[in-house]
Amino acid sequence: MKALIQRVKHAKVDVDGKTIGAIDQGLLVFIGVGKEDTEATADKMINKLMGYRVFADSDDKMNLNVQQIDGGLLLVSQFTLVANTQKGTRPSFASAAPPAHGKALYDYMVSQTKAKYSKVETGEFGADMQISLLNDGPVTFMLEVD
Repeated sequence: MKALIQRVKHAKVDVDGKTIGAIDQGLLVFIGVGKEDTEATADKMINKLMGYRVFADSDDKMNLNVQQIDGGLLLVSQFTLVANTQKGTRPSFASAAPPAHGKALYDYMVSQTKAKYSKVETGEFGADMQISLLNDGPVTFMLEVD
């Protein structure tokens, strides 16, 4: 499983011209599910995501996680993150989870994250989404767990 996280001042997801998820300061999280991923993999990612220290403390060091700053989480499914781009000029999605498996794990991740933290917003699995954000830094990291 992969998660591309971006520290943001604000971010939102629109579907069909309507905002379905929005946060102020926090993390925009793009989630890519591979075919081998399980609920245990998702649990590891949630723990890593919730504890990842990318916000500045009083000494301007990245020592605080999203919960410590009372920030928002915007979780968005993005199967293209698990694409193989090593050969040629067209990505291969052979390692991506089939849609039913991907949706099940994305939904699991959303429900488990919401159970641990109240400031969670989401995109819509499989939808054509438009994402707007103001990246803070910019600070962007690729998180990976097995």
